[in-house]
Amino acid sequence: MKNILLLVSVFFTTSVFAQKKNPDNWQTLDPKKDKVYGVGSEEAYKTLATSTSKKMTKTTIVAVIDSGVDPNHEDLKDVIWINEDEIPDNGKDDDNNGYIDDVNGWSFLGGKNGDINHEATELARIVQKGKKKYQDLTDESKLSGDELKDYQEYKKLREKFTTDLKNQEKQLESVHAVDAYLQKVKKQNNGILNKEAFKKYVPEGDMETQLNKAIIPAISLGLVKPEEIEEQVKEGLEQLEPMVKYNKLDSDSLRTYMVGDDVNNSSEKYYGNNHVQGPDARHGTHVAGIIAASRGNKIGIEGIANNVKIMILRAVPNGDERDKDVANAIYYAVDNGATVINMSFGKYYSPDKKLVDEAVKYAQSKDVLLIHAAGNEAKNNDVELSYPSREFLGGGMATNWIQVGASAYKKGEMIIGSFSNYGQTKVDLFAPGVDVYAPVPGSKYESLSGTSMASPSTAGVAAIIRTYFPELKAEEVKDVMMKTVVPYSGKVNVPGLKKPKGLRKKMKPVKKKVSEICISGGFVNVNNAVIELMKRK
Repeated sequence: MKNILLLVSVFFTTSVFAQKKNPDNWQTLDPKKDKVYGVGSEEAYKTLATSTSKKMTKTTIVAVIDSGVDPNHEDLKDVIWINEDEIPDNGKDDDNNGYIDDVNGWSFLGGKNGDINHEATELARIVQKGKKKYQDLTDESKLSGDELKDYQEYKKLREKFTTDLKNQEKQLESVHAVDAYLQKVKKQNNGILNKEAFKKYVPEGDMETQLNKAIIPAISLGLVKPEEIEEQVKEGLEQLEPMVKYNKLDSDSLRTYMVGDDVNNSSEKYYGNNHVQGPDARHGTHVAGIIAASRGNKIGIEGIANNVKIMILRAVPNGDERDKDVANAIYYAVDNGATVINMSFGKYYSPDKKLVDEAVKYAQSKDVLLIHAAGNEAKNNDVELSYPSREFLGGGMATNWIQVGASAYKKGEMIIGSFSNYGQTKVDLFAPGVDVYAPVPGSKYESLSGTSMASPSTAGVAAIIRTYFPELKAEEVKDVMMKTVVPYSGKVNVPGLKKPKGLRKKMKPVKKKVSEICISGGFVNVNNAVIELMKRK
């Protein structure tokens, strides 16, 4: 029962604790002018307008490596990158870049047999490979040296995977139980889920009793709508069911059938298809919209950056992305003119990290800035690093990389997203990532939260700077962004950390200064950056 209630509380967090509607386009507003902790892009445009010399001198191409983007969305169709050297749908590689009909970008997750939607976790794939490798091993004592070391590491990972899978199955069972409860409440009320339905329903058992006690007051206070409760549980099922299913499948065989590439050939590049939207473009469309939704069209939202084109690169399934796809997406972006790459994804295992490192080094050599989401597990990246990362296996690190945590619009101890990863030496800054309203497929819009939203908020800032100050190198763009953050004097709740309070050992959040949980000590602000850069002229 405790597991069920804990899981449900996670699903309800966004709705229950959204005490007040966020200001429209809050991610574009400014802490000083609007008292809202956005990136200050609206003020930046006003500042730029005061200068006769600061005009848009170029179109900045921002590559979005993600799940796919809806190129026909009403608020995005005019900002999608078009490969002018490619003739649409003629089945030829007109520009000789190795990719046929790549008009808006490329998908490394599709092939002649369809487009991958769900994938296993990287840990599951590692264990699956290990099972095949050691299937004929009958006596561990025959191994020695590196072989023994590798086998022992495999056993450790296998044990962790088994534990994780059991936990996922328990979570799925819990959400199914909550869903069954909601359906009973609806059925008793002629298929209608409202406050009266919950009040009228006689709970069966402790779990249902506690759910009723939590839900009825939340609805009464206007903190959550009944349909939102059902939608959150539905989303939970949609996430957990494929996760459990695909972690049990032979993911490499499925990949080979769908995409047709050799999963064991890390140097292979020219595979995939041009289905840049893919089967589930919700995440990528939202990300793209935050960066560059059409400004001034009086529909939807205002994107952070103007004069930007979004290059769509599909490499992130529902599950863990493959290092090979990430590396190839970076190469494609660089070779086709992107100067900013947004990477709103991550994982905690990277078997081909060297492959990705080489792609990052290539981007660095070509003056391309990489923006990466820190992760949503409320972890300290200083202790547990997520991948891809700027730290190279052989030593050294990328200087063209910005690691981003998520923040909310309103100042106070809860300004850092409760889910956001952080790190005094690994996370560079924080940016809007809590309840950000942006496009989703079908010309619709939703509020989503995550460092996945904070990363494009930062990429939008970088795109403005690269558009108006094209003489700056990637490292210089990063440097000015870091030096002009909005500092924060008060202490904030550290995500995921709590300590005992009083004799009853109640837990309370651990509080620290922002400078103790990120490198810059503040929140990205493009108006500050523009002011600083204009002073240098």
